[in-house]
Amino acid sequence: MIKESYNVVGVMSGTSLDGIDLAHVQLTNKEGVWGYQIKQAQTIAYTDAWVNRLKSAIDFNTDDMWNLNEEYTALLGEVIKNFIAKNYITNLDAVCSHGHTILHCPQGGVTLQIGNLPQIANLCEQIVVCDFRVEDVALGGQGAPLVPVGDKLLFADIDYCLNLGGFSNISFEESSNRIAFDICPVNTVLNYYANQLGLDYDDGGKIAANASLIAPLLEQLNKLDFYAGPYPKSLGFEFVKQTVLPLMETYKETAQNKLHTFVIHIATQIANVIKLKGEKSSLLITGGGAYNTFLIDTLRALLPSISIVVPDDKTIQFKEALIFALLGVLKLRGEVNVLGSVTGAPVNHSAGFIYTL
Repeated sequence: MIKESYNVVGVMSGTSLDGIDLAHVQLTNKEGVWGYQIKQAQTIAYTDAWVNRLKSAIDFNTDDMWNLNEEYTALLGEVIKNFIAKNYITNLDAVCSHGHTILHCPQGGVTLQIGNLPQIANLCEQIVVCDFRVEDVALGGQGAPLVPVGDKLLFADIDYCLNLGGFSNISFEESSNRIAFDICPVNTVLNYYANQLGLDYDDGGKIAANASLIAPLLEQLNKLDFYAGPYPKSLGFEFVKQTVLPLMETYKETAQNKLHTFVIHIATQIANVIKLKGEKSSLLITGGGAYNTFLIDTLRALLPSISIVVPDDKTIQFKEALIFALLGVLKLRGEVNVLGSVTGAPVNHSAGFIYTL
C-alpha cells in the first residue's frame, strides 16, 4: 500500500499501566521524508480491576494467561471501536496496535503482548496491524525497543530521543546506524511508591523533590549489573519485581525518600549514557516522565551543555502511539520497521501481523 498519505489510529499500552493510548494520526511520505499530524488523541484509563490483573499476570498459568489474552483483546477492540465512533473517524487505512506486554524475556526467546489475537480486526471493524515484537525475538533479537525507527524517520533533527514511561529508553545515530536501548525503570518504580502514599503518581515530582537522598541505596542501584552490560538491551517488569523493588525494600525508609532517591538514580543513569557519547547536543524528552519537573531539573543540572527539548502535549503523551501507527504503515508498505542495529537481530525486517475483516 504505497501512497503519500495514511489515515491511521495508533494504539499503545505501556508498562506504567496509565491506560490505553489512542492517537488518530495523519502520516505523510513526500519524496522519502516522513511527517505527521496527531489529530484526536485520548488515554482510556484502566479500571482498578484491570490494573491488578495486568500487574499480576506475570504469575498466571497457561490457561489463565490465555483467558486474559482473549478478554484483553475484547476490551481493546471495544476501546478502539468507541474511540473511532466518538471522534467520527472514517476511511481509516488501518489500526496499528502494540497490545500490552505481559512477558518479555528475549534471552529465553519469549515475548508476549496480549490484545493481538486475530479477532481484534472484527471487534474494532478495521484492518489491524499488530504484534510487532515476536518475529524479532524469533530471529534472536531483543524484540525491543521498537520506537527508534520512528525516532529516525520522524525526528531526524534531534540528536537523542528519550522516552520516560514505565522505563526510560533512548535512541540516537552512531556510525550511520540507529542505536537504541532501555536505560532504567522510571514510572514502574515511581508509581509503586506513589501508590503507597495513596496517589496514582507523584505529580510533577513534588514529593520526591521535598524528600531526602538515601545515599547507600543510590550507590547500590547504580551498581546493578544491567547498567554495566552492553547494548542492545531491554527491560521488562521482571527486572523491577525481581531486582529493583527487593533491593529498595531492604531499606526501612519512607516512600518519600525512596521516590527522591530513585529520581536521582534515573537521572544519573540517563546522564551517564549521554556523557559517554559526548558529542551530541539536543535531547527530546517524551512520555509521562516529561511532566516530572524534579526529574527534568535534575537532568538539566547533570547535563548543562545539552539542549533539552520538551515538545507539545500531544507528542509528549502520545509519541509511542504515533510511532506504532508508523510501524503499522511501514508494514503495510512492506518496508523495514524493526532495526537490527537496535534490537540485535541479524537483519532489519518488516514485522507485525495484518488482520483483515
